Amino acid sequence: MIDLDHNAGGRVRGEVAAALAAWLAEPHGNPASPHQLGRAARAAIDSARAAVAALVGAQASSVVFTSGATEANNHIVAATSGHVVVSVLEHPSVNRALAANVGREVTALRGDGFGRIAPAELVAALRPDTGLISVAWASGETGAIQDIGSLVAAARATGSGDVLIHSDAAQAAAWLPLAFNESRIDALTLSGHKIGAPTGIGALILRDRVELPPLLRGGSQEDGRRAGTPNVPGIVGFGVAAQLAVREREERAGEVARDLALLWELLAARAAPIERLGPVAGLPGTLPISFPDLRGDLLVIALDLEGICVSTGPACAAGGAERSPALRALGLPEASVRGALRLSLGTPLGALPMRQVGGRIAEVVARVRASAAGRAA
Repeated sequence: MIDLDHNAGGRVRGEVAAALAAWLAEPHGNPASPHQLGRAARAAIDSARAAVAALVGAQASSVVFTSGATEANNHIVAATSGHVVVSVLEHPSVNRALAANVGREVTALRGDGFGRIAPAELVAALRPDTGLISVAWASGETGAIQDIGSLVAAARATGSGDVLIHSDAAQAAAWLPLAFNESRIDALTLSGHKIGAPTGIGALILRDRVELPPLLRGGSQEDGRRAGTPNVPGIVGFGVAAQLAVREREERAGEVARDLALLWELLAARAAPIERLGPVAGLPGTLPISFPDLRGDLLVIALDLEGICVSTGPACAAGGAERSPALRALGLPEASVRGALRLSLGTPLGALPMRQVGGRIAEVVARVRASAAGRAA
């Protein structure tokens, strides 16, 4: 089986699984407990917190562990008020949280044809009552990377010092050096399973000046910012995955980008008509394409039967009534939206396997086309 749906969540790294097994094999207690088992759990959390902070260039004290990026995104939305500026490429956990705030006004910026926002476009959208700017660092759907530093600088230059600036970096952290401290951004969200940690663990990175009321109320865990007994095994795994990402990020990004560039070259030559829906200089592991004469959801099924896992977009939006709202919001033709597929890779495969995968995909596309032509006749 070939996993070309890494953006939905990659497999747990072997090193992470080993660390989890070692942790779970030993007695451990609640990190809030004062005895030695509790102290050991707290030490494990502290170590992981430092590793996650290093992943994004932040202070360890800025890291608040959550159940994932969805919780962190919901926390930001719930803790702010006023007008909101977002990109059209935000994750459903941002968009649906905003939609649940009945009456809250939202301005969605379209950017260029791939969703990349210019600083002038952001500044023009700001209002006196703007309370939140939330722009994903990179889109897991189109692969578009935002120039967050320039966007933040432009917003700050307007004197909008009270506006909270947030970025969902779940898709970006595995591939890009984020430099949280230097960016002047206020809040960042991360998801462990995007970098090889288990599902069910994430983080909200907060600048010191930001004081948010907790989304979950109860105990005083996470310095009073997130109640509930911490998911210590998940946190341990997140820390190990963060260390691996820092160590391997640059080399892995280059290898994966070469693999997907080869795959695109093969498909463009053997499976036309085909369109590329994202920028060439986008996320290294993301290749958004479309077969405008076919249905993407049918191709997902056909490829799955051949042992190739792909998607039509974010897993969190699967089963929704509207197919790919983000692609439609970019103004793409309906045929391009209908035939869209997202191919994403987290681990380098190499030239020969990619050639084999490209050939198999081209064969499936040809077979689906022949079947559609037969039905039309």
